[in-house]
Amino acid sequence: MLTRRQNLIETIRGGNPDRFVNGHEAFGNIRSNPVSKRFPRPAKGQPPLRNGWGVWIQFPENVPGPFPCHDEEHIFLKDIEHWKDTVKAPSLDFTEEDWADAIKEAEAVDRNEYFATMTVTPGVFEQCHYLMGMVGCLEAFYEYPDEMHELIDYITDYELRYAEQVCKYVKPDCILHHDDWGSLQQSFLSPEMFDEFIVPAFTQIYGYYKSHGVELIVHHSDSYAANLVPGMIKMGIDIWQGPAGTNNIKDLIEKYGPQITFMGEIDNTVVDVDDWTEEIVYNQVKYICEKNGMKYFIPSILGGCCHPGVMQATYDAVYKYNMERFGIATKNN
Repeated sequence: MLTRRQNLIETIRGGNPDRFVNGHEAFGNIRSNPVSKRFPRPAKGQPPLRNGWGVWIQFPENVPGPFPCHDEEHIFLKDIEHWKDTVKAPSLDFTEEDWADAIKEAEAVDRNEYFATMTVTPGVFEQCHYLMGMVGCLEAFYEYPDEMHELIDYITDYELRYAEQVCKYVKPDCILHHDDWGSLQQSFLSPEMFDEFIVPAFTQIYGYYKSHGVELIVHHSDSYAANLVPGMIKMGIDIWQGPAGTNNIKDLIEKYGPQITFMGEIDNTVVDVDDWTEEIVYNQVKYICEKNGMKYFIPSILGGCCHPGVMQATYDAVYKYNMERFGIATKNN
C-alpha cells in the first residue's frame, strides 16, 4: 500500500493511486507559529480580540470559524485613500527561538508518510476585506484601483517576509494557504479583476515558496471559483482545497486535471446540518467519488463544521468507501 504522501502524489500527477486520498490525511500539520502566539484568535463564544493588523476578530457560536467584526464601530480602515496613515503590518522581528516550537513540530513529521505542512491565513484578498469590511473592499476595487494596488503590494511584501522566515526555520514541504475568493454561487471578483489584482500577488508568494524548497501549494477557498481556475494555475497552485459542488468539478477535472487537483465537494450544506447522519455523509462521499474518479480529485469537506462529529464522519466515510472498493484504507482522525 502506498503511503499517504505517495498516494497523494499519484493522485495529483495522474498516476496510479491505490485508493482515494482521505481529506487532509497526507498533511502533517505544523500548528505552532510565533504570529499566532503573539496574537491568538478568540475562543468560540468569547469576546473579540484584536489581531496584529488592528482588526477585531470574533468567533461566535454556531459558525465554523472566526471572522472579523465589521459593524461600523469596528471596521479598521474606513478611508482607502489614506490607507498609508492607518494600516501598519505587524512586526516580524522573530528569532529562531521564537520559531522553536514550529521547528520541533516540523522535525517530528515523518516525511515519507506526510507532507510537513504550514498553514498561512488570512490571504491577500481576505486581508483587504478584514481591514475594510467586505462591502468597502469590493467597492474599492472599482472606485480606487490605484490605492488597492498599493495596499495589495504592501500585504504581499508582508507575506513574502513571513515566507522567508517560514522557509528558513521550518522548511515545510507544503503550504496550505487560506484566501476565500467567492460565495457558493459566484466569485467575489471577475476573472479580469482577479487577474489584475490577485494573481500577481500570489504568483510572487507561491513562487517564493516553491523556489525555496516547498513542493506542494494547497490553496483553500471553500466557494465557487471555477471561473478563476486559470488564474490559480498561473499562480502555481497544485491543489485547490474547498471547491463546492456548484463548480461542476467533474468538468473542471476533465478540462484542467493535469494542471491542478480539486479537493472538496463534500458540501457542508449537505452534511453539516442539524439532522445529519452517518448514512447521509457516506452517501454523499460515495456519490462524489464515483462521479469524479481518483485522478486529480480528493474528497474533502469544504471547510470547518458547525456540528460536532460531522468532520470525523466524512473521514470515516472515505475510509469505509476505500475499504469496500479497494480493500485498503488509511484512517484520518
